[in-house]
Amino acid sequence: MTPREVLALCREREIQAIDLRFMDFPGTQKHFTIPAKILVEKSFEDGFGFDGSSMRGWKAINESDMLVVPQPDTAFVDPFMPNTLVMTCNIQDPITREDYAKDPRNVARKAESYMRSTKIADVANFGPEAEFFIFDDVRFDQNEHECYYHVDSIEGQWNRGKAGSGPNAGYKIRHKEGYFPVPPADTLQEARTEMMLALMDCGVDVEAQHHEVATGGQCEIDMKYAPLLKTADNLLRYKYIVKNVAAKYGKTATFMPKPLWNDNGSGLHLHMSLWKEGKPLFAGSRYGGLSEMGMYAMGGILKHAPALFAFCCPTTNSYKRLISGFEAPINLTYSYRNRSAAIRIPVHSPHPENKRFEFRCPDSSSNPYLAMSAVLMAMLDGIQNKIDPGHPLEKDIYDLKPDELAELPGVPVSLEEALQALRDDHKFLLVGDVFTEDVIDTWIWYKTDHEVAALRERPHPFEFAMYYDI
Repeated sequence: MTPREVLALCREREIQAIDLRFMDFPGTQKHFTIPAKILVEKSFEDGFGFDGSSMRGWKAINESDMLVVPQPDTAFVDPFMPNTLVMTCNIQDPITREDYAKDPRNVARKAESYMRSTKIADVANFGPEAEFFIFDDVRFDQNEHECYYHVDSIEGQWNRGKAGSGPNAGYKIRHKEGYFPVPPADTLQEARTEMMLALMDCGVDVEAQHHEVATGGQCEIDMKYAPLLKTADNLLRYKYIVKNVAAKYGKTATFMPKPLWNDNGSGLHLHMSLWKEGKPLFAGSRYGGLSEMGMYAMGGILKHAPALFAFCCPTTNSYKRLISGFEAPINLTYSYRNRSAAIRIPVHSPHPENKRFEFRCPDSSSNPYLAMSAVLMAMLDGIQNKIDPGHPLEKDIYDLKPDELAELPGVPVSLEEALQALRDDHKFLLVGDVFTEDVIDTWIWYKTDHEVAALRERPHPFEFAMYYDI
């Protein structure tokens, strides 16, 4: 929509409030709301001021003033708040009017612009499969003298012997057996359908929704592929809608990668393809039906994967998911059909327009603007430098003998290791000024001080189980 069309929509739908949203540096959506009468056509150029010093990883207190500039093509009517229109905003410096380098959305815009400048492609399509859990009860705390968490779901296997105020129907999903059950075992069908319909009403194309593998309420709603920036914008809507529909049902949704021990975690599988002048560039006669360009793009991702993990798997909890035996990729390889590889080439359709590959390592704790931008930059580097992805993996990783497994490059085992990889390998991200040294340094500093060090300093509950009687 144009600014005039947004204003017309406001009149047509009797909009009274405009919710202005953006994403902070680590990846949490923020907002503030203005009366609809304040929004005029000039607002889409002038923007609205706010205090940037309170945003994590952004401006210092002595240079805190910033602008949010609403983007009319992101407008949608909020399905939860009455008479409210939502718009995603870009962040600008109020004096220079330059786009702010540490605005994650600005990084994504620059990544797409740089891609077009290379003449390699004019569109990078991303199709995300975002997994999440819906719980009925969550409690956790951290103090000087205690640390605990407790999550519960009426679907959870641990509840099959529970006695309470009402009868126990017995339909509990066993660990690792939650894929595609029908109701009544699948207690979340109605809520997921409402999420799907709300997404579609808000302009997000959906391909399917279903229960996922884990017990205790793991779900997935698949969005149709779209260009990088639009997909990142859609993922913000996705999280907002999932969390609010869950709240409507008296439940709580989390995109934490590994909230349950000893069962599958939640990933953000990214299906990717490059296009130019309306034609797909990854279809060809090489391995798995890929083109030479597609092979080089995979080579770029595999070469830079350890550094990419700092953005694609950016929490300490991410690495609880990346372990053997739970369908998460633990080795940096590629394969046709094989879901145990870091990159999988799907076989759903022989049509060239459907030819793509799937990067299975990322998870939904990531900032989608930064994660997908980093992956695109790795693909472009692979294409420009003709990086060979090596030999494919035709066996199930989990069936390999130790000596065979030792020959495969492994994923980082901790956030600290991934941040060090980013420190050592980030020149490919700086090309075209897409990422800047300041963005990289701030990301490493924030994640190290606020997450890696914070967790390392605190006793863990399992340490009591292991060591209390030592």
